[in-house]
Amino acid sequence: MTFKNHLQLLAFFMSIIVYSQDMQEGFTYLETGKYQEAATFFQHILKDYPTNKTARLCYGRAMGLLGNSEKAVTIFTDLLKEYPTDFEIKLNYAESLLWNKNYADAKTYYEDLVKENSESFPALLGYANTLSNLKIYDTALEYVNTALAVSPGNVNALTSKKYMYLGYAYQNQQARNYKEAERLLMENLTLFNNDKDTLINLANLYLIANRLEDARAIYNLLAENPENKLVALNGLALVSHLKGKEKEALKLSEQAFESLNTDTDPAMVQPTTERYMQALIWNKKFKIANALISNLMETKPNENWLLALRATLNIYKSDFKKSLEDYNRILVNDSSSFDGNLGKANALKALGYYEDAYTSAENTLRFYNNQKDAINFINNLNTSFMPFLDTKTAYSFDNGNNEAYTFQAQTEVPLSIKFKLLGGYGYRTTKNSVTNNKASSNHLFFGLGYQLLPNIIFNGQLGVIAAKANTEDYTQLLTDVSFNIKPFKLQVLDVGYKREIQSFNAELLDREIVMNNFYANYNLSTNFNLGWFTQYYYTVQNDDNARNLLFTSLYYNMLSKPSLKGGVNYQYITFKTQVPTIYFSPEKFNAGEVFMNLIKDEVITKPNEWFYELTAATGFQFIESNAKQSTYRIQGKLGYKFSERTLLNVYGNRSNIASATAAGFTFTEVGVRFKWYLGKSPL
Repeated sequence: MTFKNHLQLLAFFMSIIVYSQDMQEGFTYLETGKYQEAATFFQHILKDYPTNKTARLCYGRAMGLLGNSEKAVTIFTDLLKEYPTDFEIKLNYAESLLWNKNYADAKTYYEDLVKENSESFPALLGYANTLSNLKIYDTALEYVNTALAVSPGNVNALTSKKYMYLGYAYQNQQARNYKEAERLLMENLTLFNNDKDTLINLANLYLIANRLEDARAIYNLLAENPENKLVALNGLALVSHLKGKEKEALKLSEQAFESLNTDTDPAMVQPTTERYMQALIWNKKFKIANALISNLMETKPNENWLLALRATLNIYKSDFKKSLEDYNRILVNDSSSFDGNLGKANALKALGYYEDAYTSAENTLRFYNNQKDAINFINNLNTSFMPFLDTKTAYSFDNGNNEAYTFQAQTEVPLSIKFKLLGGYGYRTTKNSVTNNKASSNHLFFGLGYQLLPNIIFNGQLGVIAAKANTEDYTQLLTDVSFNIKPFKLQVLDVGYKREIQSFNAELLDREIVMNNFYANYNLSTNFNLGWFTQYYYTVQNDDNARNLLFTSLYYNMLSKPSLKGGVNYQYITFKTQVPTIYFSPEKFNAGEVFMNLIKDEVITKPNEWFYELTAATGFQFIESNAKQSTYRIQGKLGYKFSERTLLNVYGNRSNIASATAAGFTFTEVGVRFKWYLGKSPL
């Protein structure tokens, strides 16, 4: 509460002439906000009249309003010693405690002032503002209403009331009491019709609550006032981004950016420029974004908002090391930076430094209590280290009269950030209705996973399979050992060895064919939406046969939300020995197809939402020197995420591509899968 708000005090001071000294000039400085001139004026007066109470009081106010709150407290403390019953000095002393952010003492002192004079407008409003600073908003609103009853329509009290509502709403927003926050903001709008600050806060609340259409409506309401055009366009661009409409976001932010001129409010230049560059990054227009950022950094090389933009650009380009460097620079400038702390957490997570990522996210919460994005980050990271059980049951059949029922369950139990236990069980029973062959198998495995380096993870599994078939029962050893490596940015390499039993149908299970697979998977992504995946298997079998299998896929990402990609696949298989009466083992097999894949990933799906996947492919296969045969492949999945811990989906696939059993056949499988995270936090 400033001096010019205390009209009663001003009238009192302006009516006093001490020692025939005219102080009107100094009063005018205080009233018009020229606090430095006021301080100089009253300091000059005090040289000649050092005991002048009015001059001392006005000098104290000038110093406090200039920001030297400690000096003001000292001046009013001294005045109180001389004039302990002077109510005006008490009021100024209480306000100096507010300037000095000594809210606890101010609260106690204002309580006494209100008791002393319950009709004093400055005391009531000062007490209300103190409570507001202490975030005791419900009581603050009671006292600001009492102050308004004493001085109806007082502009300063109404302004205080508005910001109390905003603070109270934000407090509820932070506590995720979104309905109450909305109620308070709506009530504020009834008092201050179409108030810009309230509308912006309401739109932000809707964004946080994921009520995107409501947020869009508020920004459109803001846009009705030409003065709010940039705020509205920036907000609408963000809404479009959150809805996955990146082109629309770019169009809106570009409109705002191109409207900047010399008459633009300086406070809107940076956020508008920032939103435009963000939209360029969202649309993967990296060269343009980089050029704009670089140009601005020539004159502002250490501005946090530009460093954050460059860090975000490098996150999108998967250049996480460069991104981390910029986030560290931001934190050197400002250790409390939200972008710096949470951005660093994201970069560290991507680089595999999970413990440090936790630390950075927790630092964010230390400065921004209960902040939703930081909490979500920690929750998502926690999910990566929570034990889970993943079960699947399926029924399959083909036109070779084979049927199979399968049940599988696997679990992971992370014991630390680097170490986890693996386990699983599977049961499969298969029969052929023509040959009357029947077989079943049970397999059990245990293993472990360990992060050797941030970019290298080892997984090892060891198990047994017990099979019952027509001619014999047997037990065999199973194993799968692999290394997951991220050698360079945008690249992933898996290499490993896997020992398994051929169990596609009863006849193969009866033959006890052991497959020793040496394999490698390599995936290369790019920043221009093109990707390449290659898989190679070299298999040595205990029937003295050997297989080479090469699969490669070149694909293009057309959309990100949901993911839509298309491409071409090629597969090549060759066997050392051909045993067509036992299993499909051509000397030369080639297949090519074009495919489309649409997916909403279960990982990014929020609770109480659906996820799905659909793949369709068609092409040709060439077996030996035979004529080409057309192929098709359809795969689908539909699931529902009940909570952060449970999900269920059904799936099905159908294909006529040659398999390990025969050419010229169709295969169909349908199944149900259930995944359950055990517990609510990592062990």
